[in-house]
Amino acid sequence: MAEHHVDSAGTRLAASAAGEGPPVVLLHGLTATRRYVVMGSRRLERSGHRVIGYDARGHGDSSPAPARDAYGYEDLDRDLEAVLEGSGVERAVLAGVSMGAHTAIRLALRDPARVGGLVVITPGYDPATQDDAGRLHRWDALADGLEHGGVEGFIRAYGAGGVAPRWREATVRAIRQRMERHRHPGAVADALRAVPRARPFGTLQELRTLSVPVSVVASGDEADPGHPQALAEAYAEAIPGALLVTDEPGRSPLAWQGSQVSAVIAEVMRRAG
Repeated sequence: MAEHHVDSAGTRLAASAAGEGPPVVLLHGLTATRRYVVMGSRRLERSGHRVIGYDARGHGDSSPAPARDAYGYEDLDRDLEAVLEGSGVERAVLAGVSMGAHTAIRLALRDPARVGGLVVITPGYDPATQDDAGRLHRWDALADGLEHGGVEGFIRAYGAGGVAPRWREATVRAIRQRMERHRHPGAVADALRAVPRARPFGTLQELRTLSVPVSVVASGDEADPGHPQALAEAYAEAIPGALLVTDEPGRSPLAWQGSQVSAVIAEVMRRAG
């Protein structure tokens, strides 16, 4: 795997590329890193795809944004375009989790020629509840916990998080592992305040203009209540021809299984030609 950096208007993004073939770009979610899309799976590279991943601004090994509030989707969209250009890619399939999914959709709506297909994994942006004061207060509490108490402060602020008891231990373990990967936790705290207030697009009706192959990966609410299954279903309903992929009953969420997510991505790439 080749590691490299991409400059995006003064922000230094840590990126990597592996494999040869049609390109797919992986975009992680808020508080994660580029590892947390296909969870280290090499299935895509081994099946003839070029896989490009990068840490969003302020996350992982990437540098903080030039300003504390510069984590909106306009900024994230610009970073994604810089990664495409820095990788010599004119058009790619984009696979994103939550914040990464919203960023990918924003680019697909703004510049459809750059996007050959989309894999929308556990979307969390709901235009109808975006400005809810209680929701924003919880994000601010997570930012405060991280800023003043580090990883353990973040976990204390997270609490049960609405996660069903049988999933809590695995959820907390995963949170701790991903949060420990950040070089600049203060920047992640800034992102925790800014991203939940940003709008990647106006309404779900705008998704009806998408004309590329799309699969939407939904997780059950017991394990991931922050990304409601009903919201993922609404995305899939709004996007013409989108395929909805849901968890198998009794098993851990598909979004946690890198090999299975890779299979969904490969299928979208096949449909994209």
